[in-house]
Amino acid sequence: MSTTTSEDVARLAGVSRGAVSQILNGRGQRFASETRDRVRRAAAELGYQPSQAGRTLAKGSSDIVLAVLPNTTFGGNLQDIFQTAAEDLATHGLTLLLHLATPTTAPLDRVITGMKPRAVVSLTPFTEEELTLLSERGVKSFDPVTTGSGPEADAGIGRLQARHLIDRGYKKLAFAHLRDSRQDPFGMDREDGVRQVCREGGLAEPASLQLGINSADALRAIKAIDRGTGIACYNDDVATALVSAASESGWRIPADVGIIGMDNTPLSAVTYPPLTTIGYDVKAAAHNLITMTLVGIGEPVDERPILEPAFSLIQRGTT
Repeated sequence: MSTTTSEDVARLAGVSRGAVSQILNGRGQRFASETRDRVRRAAAELGYQPSQAGRTLAKGSSDIVLAVLPNTTFGGNLQDIFQTAAEDLATHGLTLLLHLATPTTAPLDRVITGMKPRAVVSLTPFTEEELTLLSERGVKSFDPVTTGSGPEADAGIGRLQARHLIDRGYKKLAFAHLRDSRQDPFGMDREDGVRQVCREGGLAEPASLQLGINSADALRAIKAIDRGTGIACYNDDVATALVSAASESGWRIPADVGIIGMDNTPLSAVTYPPLTTIGYDVKAAAHNLITMTLVGIGEPVDERPILEPAFSLIQRGTT
């Protein structure tokens, strides 16, 4: 089976091979719009894809947007965010590539040097070392600090959890962190949100619990609090572990302890009792990340306003 070349596209479109290269590599502004359209139609008809290496050489960067995944524990929502982001970027001729953050910036440096991405994005703030590297390499970067979200959004989650628990009659609160070997870029800000609401309501400082997703840790956490405590959890996994431990300890839910999670995972609806949790608009999170990126790299965007992060309470049986 033969491979379509730029010469084939040039012949079908009735232009030179050089014109095909310039138009399909984003440097065809000097050509008439009719000519550009004819070349693109010919390329589509023949199934021709320009050489990525050639495009990178011509433009000084590739059509890759590199997403740095934080070295943290995350669930399916993050996958949904990046799937939506990948589809969105594809409509602009850009490819999303995922890179897992590591303790040093050396792997990130190798990826940037080798692939020359148009931009690097992250759902958590870049470290000082990462920012220095990105600046030295001349790569545009976008993170929650750039997009105006981040710590305040996480504090808002904690406040929403705390206010709900107080509204349900709990006079003592706790925040349950996920403890593992990875970083926790979200938990402290969420606990701060719980603490703010406690202070506003004249309640004692919330207890701070640390647990892994295992029975022993969850049982220790339950034993560390008094009956009548409401627990705001880092995520639904932590909340589910505590629901199980409370039941095993003979505590009634929600009479003896209230538990609220975060993420509205599918399993949250099938715990016993079903888990009260916080959901959020995954598509809005992806939309905002990509909108800021597209604007920042000079891609045309038509009426793409930044959306307010929408967090919603899903009231179920654990509060």
